[in-house]
Amino acid sequence: MRNFIITVDGKRYEVGVEEVGGEAPAVPVVSRAAAAAPAPAPKAAPAGGTKVLAPFPGLIKNLLVAEGASVKKDQPLLVLEAMKMDNDITAPCDGTVSFSVAKGANVESDAVLAVIG
Repeated sequence: MRNFIITVDGKRYEVGVEEVGGEAPAVPVVSRAAAAAPAPAPKAAPAGGTKVLAPFPGLIKNLLVAEGASVKKDQPLLVLEAMKMDNDITAPCDGTVSFSVAKGANVESDAVLAVIG
């Protein structure tokens, strides 16, 4: 069985698809319980500073530092999950972090994740 999350009319559902032998196609089984609500919309990034961009599309799995924290160059800021792999996104420079995304958000390539000011 393979599990997927689909969105229908803004609601997320977990779907399990079972592989079957022969000519019968796989039939998805939809869970009645909706998945966790999507994260709130991110706030706008402040002007100025160094932008931290998403290198590829993925899911913001965890924020590793607090909003407004002082960070050092190459310090991990957040975990971006892509293709079932966790990837640490690090600070490109020293400064104070201001996040543009929230935990649980899906982002596209080159989306602004944070600004280091």
